[in-house]
Amino acid sequence: MGKMTVYHGSYTAVMQPKIIKGKNTKDFGTGFYCTIIREQAERWAKRYDKGIVNAYAVRMDTSLKILEFKEMTEDWLDFIIDCRHGISHDYDIVIGAMANDQIYNYIADYMDGIITREQFWVLARFKYPTHQINFCSDAALKCLEFLSWEEVS
Repeated sequence: MGKMTVYHGSYTAVMQPKIIKGKNTKDFGTGFYCTIIREQAERWAKRYDKGIVNAYAVRMDTSLKILEFKEMTEDWLDFIIDCRHGISHDYDIVIGAMANDQIYNYIADYMDGIITREQFWVLARFKYPTHQINFCSDAALKCLEFLSWEEVS
């Protein structure tokens, strides 16, 4: 697999990524989140007073346990629900669409029984595409090579 560039939005330059377990559960569990969509990383960074977009070269290690959701599917939805409930997994890298705030509101409504699964899919399919790669293990972080950082406003 060839090299690709990924981006991470933050409040600081992150030259040596680490996996830090936060208080909030995320779509694909604990890890270091990046995206191939620079504009999305800029949106992540702009949540902070001083937003920084970090760029990395990635060469995937195919010996790692990698889960990729090529599209939003039932399995993708169930995986996110499990991760958001704090259920851990043993993947090194997870790749797929991001449940942004709007999508996650639909997921929460489904989990609370406010909408059906069918209604979730009708609402979710009309949102703009998103992308995320979660580097979930120290071995996965070794696939990242820091390239640069840039402040965004």
